[in-house]
Amino acid sequence: MTTATFTGDSAAELAVVSRNGFVESRHLGSAVVVGREGELLYELGSPASPVFARSTLKALQTLASLEAGAELDGEHLAIACASHIGTPGHVALVRDVLGRAALDERALQCPPAWPLDRASRDSLIRSGEASASVYMECSGKHAGFLAACRAAEWPVETYLQPDHPLQQLVAQTVARFSGEQIRATGVDGCGAPVFAISLTGLARAMSRFATAQSSSPFAIFRNAAKIWRAQLEHPWTIQGAGRADSVVMEQLGVFAKSGAEGLQVLVAPDGTSVAVKMLDGSNRAGMLVALQLLLAAGSIDAEGAQRVLPALHLEVLGGGQPVGRIMLGKDVPSTL
Repeated sequence: MTTATFTGDSAAELAVVSRNGFVESRHLGSAVVVGREGELLYELGSPASPVFARSTLKALQTLASLEAGAELDGEHLAIACASHIGTPGHVALVRDVLGRAALDERALQCPPAWPLDRASRDSLIRSGEASASVYMECSGKHAGFLAACRAAEWPVETYLQPDHPLQQLVAQTVARFSGEQIRATGVDGCGAPVFAISLTGLARAMSRFATAQSSSPFAIFRNAAKIWRAQLEHPWTIQGAGRADSVVMEQLGVFAKSGAEGLQVLVAPDGTSVAVKMLDGSNRAGMLVALQLLLAAGSIDAEGAQRVLPALHLEVLGGGQPVGRIMLGKDVPSTL
């Protein structure tokens, strides 16, 4: 059984790809901007339609791990929220999280993979190593899941099953923070349950991390503030040095999280939150659109936005030379 998502008829033009002055491709999709109280500030396309939120859910999944009792802090907490590129530093953190839970990487049930970082991958190949689950970009989240199961004395062998107590807690956390019922449940690329909510609900959920207070009388909000702080203090863990999410976090102090199939979330320190979904599943223009929407909302400045553009790799090459660019589409506003 499937649940309908938005279609081309309801989508907005978010980006175009120009080659030698000729528009070669167009990216259609939906986007939404919400304020610190969750109020709707702007919408494009059909942001009320449900989407599988993919890796943009990781902070919420890690929040559930903390609620279950996982003892994570600093870089070890940040790596649980990451879609990392598998450098030795990333992998060491994952192994440390597992070791503190008296487990090793054999407990991971994400699929084996090679590091996304080319130098790290080449080094493994030269040394005769095989691909492994610990190098998979979601291994930090899985390590966090396993640490939570150990703390709560829940089974570790079935931690990815939708009826496992941890995954039930994740679903409850997603629903609570988004303010929505989950519209569909699937299996993510890493093997974990993935939930469908609207872009508006996703943006509202992520905004709550920025506005959460470490002094809150409620543990869930203290933990949300802890996750927000850990990610922004250790941006290299979230993706990797020079990668767009990490660069935006490091240079702008804006929370950034991309997800497979064209998803991008940005949250400014003031709680203004943007969620973008490209209809074609491409990730190449999502950050550009999200940055423009934060800029249009007045939550970042133009100088800062310009400073991070090189990390987005927006140039279109021909014969190894720049001949065009990925640009904002006609429906993306200059001001809200």
